[in-house]
Amino acid sequence: MIALIRSRLTNWTVFIPILAVVLLVLTWGRDLSGVAVALLAAFLAGAVLAAVHHAEVVAHKVGEPYGSLVLAVAVTVIEVALIVTLMISGGEKTQSLARDTVFAAVMITCNGILGLSLLIATLRRRVAVFNSEGTGGALATVATLATLSLVVPSFTTSRPGPEFSPAQLAFAAVASLALYGLFVMVQTGRHRDYFLPVTSAGRLLDGDGDAHADPPSTRTALASLGLLLVALVAVVGLAKTVSPAIEAGVAAANLPQAFVGVVIALLVLLPETLAAARAARRDRVQISLNLALGSAMASIGLTIPAIALASIWLEGPLLLGLGGTQLALLALTAVTGVLTVVPGRATVLQGGVHLVLLAAFVFLAASP
Repeated sequence: MIALIRSRLTNWTVFIPILAVVLLVLTWGRDLSGVAVALLAAFLAGAVLAAVHHAEVVAHKVGEPYGSLVLAVAVTVIEVALIVTLMISGGEKTQSLARDTVFAAVMITCNGILGLSLLIATLRRRVAVFNSEGTGGALATVATLATLSLVVPSFTTSRPGPEFSPAQLAFAAVASLALYGLFVMVQTGRHRDYFLPVTSAGRLLDGDGDAHADPPSTRTALASLGLLLVALVAVVGLAKTVSPAIEAGVAAANLPQAFVGVVIALLVLLPETLAAARAARRDRVQISLNLALGSAMASIGLTIPAIALASIWLEGPLLLGLGGTQLALLALTAVTGVLTVVPGRATVLQGGVHLVLLAAFVFLAASP
C-alpha cells in the first residue's frame, strides 16, 4: 500500500502521538489561551499525519481490504465513545448530537472523501477505475443504514417528534449491527476480491498493489497498531478540547450552533481523508472508496447501537430523524452515488459533482 516502509518506525510518528496524548491529559477541562489552542491545533495536525502513517503500515501488513477496515473501525469506535460521553454529560442540548454527527459523517465520507479521491485519481489518470460490484454493495448498505436510522424516525407516528419508540430504536440498533457485520463478512471473506484495487485495464491487484515493497515485520505492525490507536485518541480528544474555541469562533461568525458538529466531524475524519487521498494518488481508487464508504457504514452501524444502549441512562428524547433539507441532500447523495459507482469508471465530472454536494451541505449547515 505504500512504496516503502522502513523496518523501524519513523521517530516523529512515534513521539507526536504520545506527546499529543500527554498534552491532552494536561489540558483536558481547562480554560485555554490563544497560544495553547494554537499548540493543540499543531499537535492535532501531527497526530492526524501519524495516524495515516501507522494505518498504512498496518494495512501493508494485513493487506486489503483489511487495512481500510482497520482505520475506519478504529476512528469510528473512538468517535462513538466521544458522542456517548458528550450526550451523557451534555444534557438537553445534545439530544440531536448523534443525528447531526452521523449525518455529517455520511455527507463528508460519501461526498467529500469519495469526491476528492475521484478528483485526484482522474486528474492523474483521466479515468478512475474501480470494482463496481464491491463499491455498489457498500453504497447500498450505507443507503439502507442511513434510511433506517435517520430517515424513518421522521415518519413514525408512535412519538410526536423525529424519534423512535424504544422498540423501534432496538430494532434499528440490531438491524444496523447485523448489516454491518454481514458487510464485513462479505468484504473480508466470500467476496474479498470485489474490494481489491484494479488497474486501468481492469486487472485485479491483490494486496495493496505494492508488491515491490517488503511487508513490515509483525513487531513493527503491532507497534504501529498501538500507535494508531494512540494517535486516534489524540485526534478525537484534541478536537474536543479545541471545540470551545471553535464554538466561540462559530458564535462570533454568527453561524448556527449545529455547525460546530460539522467542524468537529471534519477534524475527526482527517486521517481517513488523507489516507484516501494518498491511495488515489497511487491509482488505488478502490482503497479510497473502501475507506469512504466503510467509514460511513461504520459510523452508522456502530453509533446507532451504542446510542440505543446509552439511551437507557440518557434523559430526554433522542432525536434521530432528519429535517427536510437534510433529507433532500441525503437522497441526492444516494442517487448520485449510484450513478457514480455502477459503471465502475469515473471521470473528473463525478468527482466534482460529489464535492459540490459536500459544499452544499456545509453551506446549508452554516446558512439553514
